[in-house]
Amino acid sequence: MLQILSAYIASTIIFLGLDMVGLKFIVKPVFDRHISDLYADPFRMGPAAVFYLAYVAGAVFLVSLPALRADAPVQALINGAVLGALAYGTYEFTSLAVMRDWSWEQVITDTLWGTVLTGVSLWLGVLVARLFD
Repeated sequence: MLQILSAYIASTIIFLGLDMVGLKFIVKPVFDRHISDLYADPFRMGPAAVFYLAYVAGAVFLVSLPALRADAPVQALINGAVLGALAYGTYEFTSLAVMRDWSWEQVITDTLWGTVLTGVSLWLGVLVARLFD
């Protein structure tokens, strides 16, 4: 149980830390060019917190636990990247299909970012959790 909890806490902290940097320097500049007039003001922290906590919990359950059981951290990197591509791609391609001002630049940037972010966060979280075996 300690290993699962440590995987969740480590993955969440890593995910949030990396995403703060990625949003500021990679994703936001792209979104600013296309949909800045649609941003909520002020930013709604509650829905963001629900996303982060639930997404990482689901990712740990689907990806990190099997990787820990197999003692295969690279499995978390690969399967986390696949999950990230699916999750972020679902959002991006749906938005492209239904939103007038959505762009391919947003789809590509955010899907790639979500792929890397999820894979790396879960991989590092598994490495940390292995310390509690």
